[in-house]
Amino acid sequence: MFYQEIAFICEFCGFNLQYMTVAEPWSINKAQEWYKQQGFLCGANFLPSTAINQLEMWQAETWDAPTIDKELGWASKIGMNVMRVYLHDLLWKDNGEDFLARMDAFLTIAQSHDIRILFVIFDDCWNQNPQAGKQPNPLPYVHNSGWVQSPGVAKVNNPETWDALETYVKGVLTHFKDDERILGWDLYNEPGNGTSGDASMGEDKQGARSLPLLKKVFQWAREVNGLSQPITAGLWIEQEEWTDINAFLLSQSDILTFHSYDPPIKMLERAERVKAQRKGYPLICTEYMGRTAGSTFRYNMSVLKNHGIGAINWGLVSGKSQTIYPWGWSEQKGTPPLYFHDVFHTDGRFLYPSEEKDILAITGKGAE
Repeated sequence: MFYQEIAFICEFCGFNLQYMTVAEPWSINKAQEWYKQQGFLCGANFLPSTAINQLEMWQAETWDAPTIDKELGWASKIGMNVMRVYLHDLLWKDNGEDFLARMDAFLTIAQSHDIRILFVIFDDCWNQNPQAGKQPNPLPYVHNSGWVQSPGVAKVNNPETWDALETYVKGVLTHFKDDERILGWDLYNEPGNGTSGDASMGEDKQGARSLPLLKKVFQWAREVNGLSQPITAGLWIEQEEWTDINAFLLSQSDILTFHSYDPPIKMLERAERVKAQRKGYPLICTEYMGRTAGSTFRYNMSVLKNHGIGAINWGLVSGKSQTIYPWGWSEQKGTPPLYFHDVFHTDGRFLYPSEEKDILAITGKGAE
């Protein structure tokens, strides 16, 4: 009743109510009903092979619609129906309207392949100092050598910069709040992962320093009136120092998401621990599949499907991100005996032909 009274007064006085109230996390019934309508969610974290990072994917000078169309087509043919895709706050700062137009164009391409998108808003991983414009060339044999944080720890740790971040979050979510091509919003990838940027601290992990911004991002999203898609952020680590972050993510996400590059038994145990902390809520694994870590399509993807958990692996096409190389790999080590991430070569061939049969069997695409 309180909010209704405030709304009446504000409308009478001509105030903009778009961000006046804060929505609550989805109820278990709403989350379950939403999940029932999705079917088996299966896909990949997507970056076109011609881009080294989020900025190169989306900037006007390097926007590559033909490659995106081609590569999403390959994904669709093996039964993938969702892609997790990273955005970047600098794209909004550079030219928000053009950025929204390219997002719309991307969604149109994805829709033509019956693929929906889980957009990622912020990310604490990899290079701390993102810069718009020309991006670096890949470092030979180095995993994700050009990937950049958003907004970067300097801004994460400086609340005076957050007004611009709030404008970005609310601008993007408001524009697409009713868009059925969007599966949901992953508001913050691996909050706390990456070094703090503070040399005096020995470049220790960012950790709980990211919690204040994480809380604000969820608040900003809740303030977008009429947002139809679920919001979430994934649990990615179980160590004690991340207790506060994990507790917040568990309580505030509309649907639960998590990361696991473990072999299937350990992955399932982790999934069960997550589910036990908020029983009945749907669960999606938004990062898995690292061959040298024992996480594979044949076994991990099967386990996820059999337990009603969505499955989004890391990487689709081997390209400039070089995630075929394991974490910590180097030029001195040369070609690894087993590629780490990704499904396809740039010509559409499978990195491992045997995986085609595995994926088609699990998605059911092979039976069509």
